[in-house]
Amino acid sequence: PGFPAEQEEGEAALTEAELEQRVDIFLSETETLWMLDLPTALVSTEAEEAGRVLERNKIYAEVCNAKIGSEYFEEKMVQTISGAAKTKEVQCETITTAEKGTMVTCWDLDTLDASEAAQTEDPRMPARKSNKSPPAEEQGQAVAVPSAREGAGPARSHEEKECSPEEILTSAKLQQDLVVMERILMENIFQPKLARYRQIPVLIEPVVISETEEEADEDEDEEEKEEEKQEETSLSDPNQSPAEGAGPRLEQLWSYRCDLTSGHSVSSMAWNKVNPDLLAVGYREFVSQDQKKGLACCWSLKNPMWPERIFHCEHGVTAVDFSLGSPNLLAVGMADGRVAIYDVRSRADAALLDSSASLNKHKGPVWQLRWVEQDRGDKKERLMCISGDGRMTQWFMQQRLDCSDVMKIKRTGSGKKKLPGERERKSEGPISQQAAGMCFDFHPEDTDIFLAGTEEGHIHCCSCSGKEQILGTYRGHKGPVYKVAWNPSSTDTFLSCSADWSILLWHRESHTPLLTFTSVTAFVHDIKWAPQSAFIFAAVNERRVEIWDLSVSIFQPVLSCAASPEGNLSSLLFARNAECLLLGDSSGQVGVWQLHNLPVPSTEQVSAQR
Repeated sequence: PGFPAEQEEGEAALTEAELEQRVDIFLSETETLWMLDLPTALVSTEAEEAGRVLERNKIYAEVCNAKIGSEYFEEKMVQTISGAAKTKEVQCETITTAEKGTMVTCWDLDTLDASEAAQTEDPRMPARKSNKSPPAEEQGQAVAVPSAREGAGPARSHEEKECSPEEILTSAKLQQDLVVMERILMENIFQPKLARYRQIPVLIEPVVISETEEEADEDEDEEEKEEEKQEETSLSDPNQSPAEGAGPRLEQLWSYRCDLTSGHSVSSMAWNKVNPDLLAVGYREFVSQDQKKGLACCWSLKNPMWPERIFHCEHGVTAVDFSLGSPNLLAVGMADGRVAIYDVRSRADAALLDSSASLNKHKGPVWQLRWVEQDRGDKKERLMCISGDGRMTQWFMQQRLDCSDVMKIKRTGSGKKKLPGERERKSEGPISQQAAGMCFDFHPEDTDIFLAGTEEGHIHCCSCSGKEQILGTYRGHKGPVYKVAWNPSSTDTFLSCSADWSILLWHRESHTPLLTFTSVTAFVHDIKWAPQSAFIFAAVNERRVEIWDLSVSIFQPVLSCAASPEGNLSSLLFARNAECLLLGDSSGQVGVWQLHNLPVPSTEQVSAQR
């Protein structure tokens, strides 16, 4: 290459040898400057990140498919335009505030939340302004606009608050606060008794007294102890001598009663299958042979003084029972043959379903009803009823309540042989061919087998499946059979009680009673086996409750005492999670009694009975 001839001053000229010398020049690229970078949207299937890209695309496709048909998603193109940045000084104007006040009371402060809830529930109601604040034009300054919540709050005038006392009293917040207060009071009142019911230690608050009051308190304590001993002996077995030691006795904890149930007779009781603290009680009232209105109440251990739910019925309630598959459903049978189902979660008095529109409804009183499992361990249930019209029915819950006949109970002969020379009696009319059904009980292991007690004193062993519905008839009672009960431990034996003053023990294979129990001359209204024993059962007649222990004696009960001074006993029920007995009477109260010194048989005794 050529070089300029002119040389700058101070620069040495190249010699001829230097000009002939070989010079190597290397050319290389400079660093790339990116003016616009658009990354590719494609990737090779052989690239390392190909797997991650495919997985991310699959997740995105699933998200898009999930949003198809959703009312909260709409696909459209948008363009986000970033607004110009503003300085803090020009972002907003200075907020000017003004003071205002009003006179409030403690009542206004307590009911503030209820007033705000009423304001926010109706968005059409305009925000109220206080009359004490002057307009913004007269003040000469800007005033911040109050929100809807502020306008519905303490800024209301005193006159406006006095105009709506009903809203305050009927507010949901006040009702909830009253329920909490009621629970606290009931817990304070019944804490020792509830502790004994649940078999937990009773907390006794120590009492601090002065020295001058000790002597008077000691005398009062001695008198109270003597009174307690007298009360305890009155509920113990009067036939037991003191030398025999402490025998079985009953101690009353409390009674479920209120002014609403006064004058009604307790007809039936049933525990909730899921909540053992919830009890359903049916009430009926008879005055001069006329059937009056009835009640179905749900009582809770948290409040023994007032029921949690009250259902008013047009006729007397004769039977109640809770469902197992749907524990919120309560079935109620009435004296006019009607069957109703209530939802205890609702406070409404109306029934969820009613049989009044059914063409197959009962013509006589529904003396007993029960939810029965179709298969043991299965929550599918069927509602079974027995009535005074001689029908055993199964009810179905559809758009309305309807039923089908499981069997019709017909009258049977007495079984006596005709004497020589006795004329043959004429056949009875068609009206008397139906025998009134009084009670039933399903076998604890086979839900197709059940017992049905009738008004004529017979007990039929029946089957729900098969052509032969009546498998056998047990004749032993001379009056209506009020209750039958299978033994839950020894499933081949059962009990029955009747208006003929007797209790009979039967074996399934024998049509004659094994044992007959009679202690007093009074109707035996109800019987129940003890849940933890195969030998102990309880029975109530008009005036007394009896506890029988077959492992001790078959001639007299181990305990017989009067447990209802105000009326006649009508029904009984063992507690599910406590050693207590519930007794209902004709005065409308259900007494809760604790069982003391009741022996529990051993496993060898239960196996021997089986």
